[in-house]
Amino acid sequence: MHTERDLSAARWRKSSHSNGEGGSCVEVSDDFPGLVPVRDSKCPSGPAVTFEGAAWSSFVGAVRGGEFPGA
Repeated sequence: MHTERDLSAARWRKSSHSNGEGGSCVEVSDDFPGLVPVRDSKCPSGPAVTFEGAAWSSFVGAVRGGEFPGA
């Protein structure tokens, strides 16, 4: 369980799969060792969710490996 973190100074980077056409885009921050904040790039002032680094890596690996059909 994580306590709430101040993400106001986070540097965000957009997913390399963002198409710039209003599609489903996420941004992540690499500023927090062991933790990956993720937010909706279309609503940057909205909430962010955080993942343990290992959990995020596992998720990204599953996406790249095609484990989510139709995604």
